[in-house]
Amino acid sequence: QVQLVESGGGLVQPGGSLRLSCAASGFTLDDYAIGWFRQAPGKEREGVSCISSSDGSTYYADSVKGRFTISRDNAKNTVYLQMNSLKPEDTAVYYCAAAAIATMHPGPYDYWGQGTQVTVSS
Repeated sequence: QVQLVESGGGLVQPGGSLRLSCAASGFTLDDYAIGWFRQAPGKEREGVSCISSSDGSTYYADSVKGRFTISRDNAKNTVYLQMNSLKPEDTAVYYCAAAAIATMHPGPYDYWGQGTQVTVSS
């Protein structure tokens, strides 16, 4: 069974850091592009970052450039999102997803995790 499971969310103070994990089972993760998306209450789902399967190229939303880093560990079948210098506006449910091609739009993504809550507050 194809499955993606996010973990690592929680409550953190502004300026703090979290590392999110996206673990895949039932398929080989390195055959897919992996994206991270987030959705805050009352707002549309937005692309945060993605990493390609072909050459490992990475892409970031302007709002997180310089603060977030996406990486892939093929041996562990896991993708990570390192989040530094967190701001209250980063508060959202974060989802990972798998697609045939790297894109910041959610439409092409076939497989989605259940989400993990990130709350940035003092």
